[in-house]
Amino acid sequence: MFSGPRTVFYISDGTGITAQTLGHSLLSQFEGVEFQTISVTFVDDRTKAKQCLQQIRDKTKPGEHRPIVLSTLVEGEIADIVGEADALHVDLFRGFLTPLEAELGLKSTHYVGRSHAVVDTPDYHRRMEAVNYTLNHDDGLTNRNLDQSEVILVGVSRSGKTPTSVYLAMHYGLFSANYPLIPEDFERGALPGGLEQHREKLVGLSIEPQRLHQIRSERRRDSVYASLENCQHEVESSQRLMRRYGIEWLDSTTKSVEELSAAIVQQRGLKTTMF
Repeated sequence: MFSGPRTVFYISDGTGITAQTLGHSLLSQFEGVEFQTISVTFVDDRTKAKQCLQQIRDKTKPGEHRPIVLSTLVEGEIADIVGEADALHVDLFRGFLTPLEAELGLKSTHYVGRSHAVVDTPDYHRRMEAVNYTLNHDDGLTNRNLDQSEVILVGVSRSGKTPTSVYLAMHYGLFSANYPLIPEDFERGALPGGLEQHREKLVGLSIEPQRLHQIRSERRRDSVYASLENCQHEVESSQRLMRRYGIEWLDSTTKSVEELSAAIVQQRGLKTTMF
């Protein structure tokens, strides 16, 4: 067995999002293996395919592991050129397209970059509107147009509200707002102004105090804000406030924004399209 990291190429004729997303999911199943990933995007003609082939060959060294190539190339000639490299080739499209073509009785379009092109204009514009809405309603910036929101996240500072809101907008096209729960809210025993009338849209995020302390210390070390004692107080107070209003919350301590977003969509029973 050779030592050292395995080189992995994500090869795509478009943005590479599909190749990287699926490829990452596959590679994450192998613990203890270090992967060095290289993304090569927009390989959509012969010249670029030959350049990609040379790039793979440059990473193929005697006495070392051969590279792994995870590709979503749909044009056969381009895929064949890249396939000349001495590597493990995993085609992330062909294995699925062939049985689908047989089942549907149709040939696939083999249209380059189709999965992330602006195919459905209304859906694309809605997603951009959702992103703009979410950025304008980040961290309690405004209470205007909250009736347009589909999800409103609440939780203490640094519990993951902003990245989760942006992910919901970018990948689900959801109009998402988020509001911090702060000491003044705990003292009043009430939600930030304007939120009570939208209680059916509220979803809470909570986090373990020790993890919150670590996150806050990265920005404001040795401050009262980041102290473990204050983090414990805020987390306990936020949970007490959410219980009072019947707000269900998710624990963001060990969950990624992808996991949190999927859980929110399921919890709220939202009908969405994943982009």
